[in-house]
Amino acid sequence: LTQPVTPDLLVSPSSQDGDLGSECPEDRGNWTGRLDFLLSCIGYCVGLGNVWRFPYRAYTNGGGAFLVPYFIMLAICGIPIFFMELSLGQFSSLGPLAVWKISPLFKGVGMGTILIVSLVAIYYNMIIAYVLFYLFASLTSDLPWQHCGNWWNTDLCLDHHVIRAGNSSLPVNISNTVSPSEEYWSRYVLHIQGSSGIGDPGRIRWNLCLCLLLSWTIVYLCILKGVKSSGKVVYFTATFPYLILVMLLIRGVTLEGAWKGIQFYLTPQFDHLLSSKVWIEAALQIFYSLGVGFGGLLTFASYNTFHQNIYRDTFIVTLGNAITSILAGFAIFSVLGYMSQELGVPVNQVAKAGPGLAFVVYPQAMTMLPLSPFWSFLFFFMLLTLGLDSQFAFMETIVTAVTDEFPYYLRPKKASFSAIICIALFLMGLILTTEGGMYWLVLLDDYSAGFGLMVVVITTCLVVTRVYGMKRFCRDIHMMLGFKPGPYFRACWMVLSPATMMALLVYNIVKYQPSEYGNYQFPTWAEALGILMGVLSCLMIPMGMVVAVLQEEGTLWERVQQASRPAMGWGPALEENRSGAYVASLAGSQSPKPLMVHMRKYGGITSYENTAIEVDREMEEEDEEESM
Repeated sequence: LTQPVTPDLLVSPSSQDGDLGSECPEDRGNWTGRLDFLLSCIGYCVGLGNVWRFPYRAYTNGGGAFLVPYFIMLAICGIPIFFMELSLGQFSSLGPLAVWKISPLFKGVGMGTILIVSLVAIYYNMIIAYVLFYLFASLTSDLPWQHCGNWWNTDLCLDHHVIRAGNSSLPVNISNTVSPSEEYWSRYVLHIQGSSGIGDPGRIRWNLCLCLLLSWTIVYLCILKGVKSSGKVVYFTATFPYLILVMLLIRGVTLEGAWKGIQFYLTPQFDHLLSSKVWIEAALQIFYSLGVGFGGLLTFASYNTFHQNIYRDTFIVTLGNAITSILAGFAIFSVLGYMSQELGVPVNQVAKAGPGLAFVVYPQAMTMLPLSPFWSFLFFFMLLTLGLDSQFAFMETIVTAVTDEFPYYLRPKKASFSAIICIALFLMGLILTTEGGMYWLVLLDDYSAGFGLMVVVITTCLVVTRVYGMKRFCRDIHMMLGFKPGPYFRACWMVLSPATMMALLVYNIVKYQPSEYGNYQFPTWAEALGILMGVLSCLMIPMGMVVAVLQEEGTLWERVQQASRPAMGWGPALEENRSGAYVASLAGSQSPKPLMVHMRKYGGITSYENTAIEVDREMEEEDEEESM
């Protein structure tokens, strides 16, 4: 018997050789399982920020008082914008640049996102390099930061093991002393004494340089095959840290005096809530921790099937991330409480605030445990896994964004293009491996994703709700998930999220505070350079507008109107998922109604086709109302 010939009318141009078995564009790649996406999102959100940044921000912003603005910002800005980004990515199957087919006039927002992600990826991998350095340093029988008496130690170094072993009844003045772990971090790892400031970077620290090279090599090997390879690595990197975190938490709370630190962590100091800085820090923590505005969520969702339940995934990831941050805070503050009791000083004076919190306090805590090298190795291995899956997302965002813009040239050479990006960012990060590299890292940390990130998120929110239209966006989600977003999401998208972020942006500018590292004040030119980094990502938006307007025809206002409308190719990537206004808008489309493709695929009408029919009916009714 001869095989029956399928008429061209029923064949989706997206499918290869008439095969309709795949729901995702094959040439672009997709997740091999639903857990890949969920674990990748968890791994992306639960990163170094939960262990390093959250306890540090809580510690410097009044302990428990920080949790109040944190959860308010999570509800108002975090969860709604998280869901919006996932919806945009999954609906269009496009990266952070190509997704602006939704309104080509604002493509500069995508360009700003890529600039921010690139700057963050440079210094984030440097932190992973520090983790690798400590990981290798832990492979000894005696941790190098356990005692004084090494060549990098000064006369101010005070070995707390010696105090405990001696007569504890004698008063010891520790006000002008430094712990061995702090001197190991600043004088040996960073060798910061070799630099007089940000303008004098000094020599390259070759051991740090090799660690940075290794971290970029690991990242490249894991993203070599895109989401197909990184989606499998996260099964380990997203789950293993929880095991170690629980072990460290149990050990921390059983230490003597741990309750002091936990009390400091939980007691809200409400006078801090009057400071705008605390609210800004809370919003930035949400952005950093959830990865909102960085394009990673949008990128991951773009590899989903069209009907993946991202509504459920949004709550799983965001609430899981918040719980993890709080658990990490307990682990940090229990150790701070123990140390404060040992030293006889208040909790807020135990550790110096700064990016080195996890590289000073935790290493010192490890020296107090039996089998300290084993615990130290486990802790830094946990930090490594936490950092890597966030870095995978940053790199996947950059690579996906550019390859979606030039699919015919770059998709077949994605591995080579990924290698070029990794090498370029490694070379840019070499300044961070110098003796004054920490000053540059602080500058990047303070300015790369500050107000620039807020402007990008505010613009995205306003474009989707005002320019594209809330009704249309909710209809798209209805078509994709089978239900419309509730009043909570609509209220946040329309008013609460953009209004809150605008208020924070204004406060951020009005209450601007220069960067500092310890007692070091950054010079004016460094501040100007930092501000320029933030402004440059914002300038991408008007630059993109100019390009979009120049590509249209007619008067200036006609050009603006045309550029603000969705492009012809906007909509679901596969023709069988298109209905209503999206029918036949796909390049090369032959099918007048994708419903025929669905009927052939499923052998009848499914619940999603019923949704598509409902959406079509709604659109027809709206068109009739407008014509009347």
